[in-house]
Amino acid sequence: MLKLENISFTVPCATGGRTILQGMNLDVPEGKIVVVTGPNGGGKSTLAKLIAGIETPTSGRILLDGADITAKSITERSRLGIGYAFQQPVRFKGVRVLDLLRLAAKKPLDVDEACKYLAAVGLCAQDYVEREVNSSLSGGELKRIEIATVFAKASKVSIFDEPEAGIDLWSFQSLIAVFKEMRHEIKGGSIMIISHQERILNIADEIVVLKDGGIFKQGPRAAVLPMLVGTPLAVGGCPKGGQGRSGKC
Repeated sequence: MLKLENISFTVPCATGGRTILQGMNLDVPEGKIVVVTGPNGGGKSTLAKLIAGIETPTSGRILLDGADITAKSITERSRLGIGYAFQQPVRFKGVRVLDLLRLAAKKPLDVDEACKYLAAVGLCAQDYVEREVNSSLSGGELKRIEIATVFAKASKVSIFDEPEAGIDLWSFQSLIAVFKEMRHEIKGGSIMIISHQERILNIADEIVVLKDGGIFKQGPRAAVLPMLVGTPLAVGGCPKGGQGRSGKC
C-alpha cells in the first residue's frame, strides 16, 4: 500500500514561498483505481510528481509497503514498483518502441508480447514495434506508447497524469479499457489517475478531490461522484455535457 503522511510542498517565490500542498494524508489501497480530481491549481499534478520522486516534499513522509521512500530517487522508486506516465511524454531518439517496452517489462519480450501491449492502447502493433520513439511520432502516439510501457511494467503503483490529454475519442474508449484490464491483470497493483474526465471518474473505485492544497473529499465513487457532476470541483469546472480542459467531458 502507498501511504502519504502529513505531506506538504512549498515552492520558493518572490514573497517567500507558495504552498501547493499542506499537511496531506492519503492512503492508496491495493488493487484499486483511485482517481484524483479537483479544480485546476489544486495540487493534483504536484501530488503525482511527489509520489513518483520528481519533486521532494517540504515535509512529511511517503511510504510504500511500510518502507519510507521519501528520500528515494525516481530510479529507485521505479525499481521498488512505482510507475509514472508523464502528462507530456518524453521522446527517445535511437530507441525503438520494442526496446522501450522490454525495458519497462524488465524481460526480453518477443514481438507478439510487445504487440499485445500496443494493441491494448489502440495502436496497430506491427506498424510501431520497430519505430523510434522520436519526433516522427505524434503527441497522441507517444502518449499511448507511454501508457503501454506502464502497463508492461506491472508496477505496484501506476500513476497517470491526465492520460486523456491529446487522445482522440476512439482511443479514449480504448484507454478506459486499458485501465480496467490493468486492474485485472496486475494483481494487487494500485492505479492512480489524475483526471477531470467524468468517464474516467466513472471507472474509479475511489475518488479523491483536491482543493486549495488539501483533500476536500475522499471516498467510494458512488458516494463522491454525484456531488461532483456539474460543479467546478471536477471535470475541469465544466457542467455535465460541456467541455473541460481537454476539450471533452
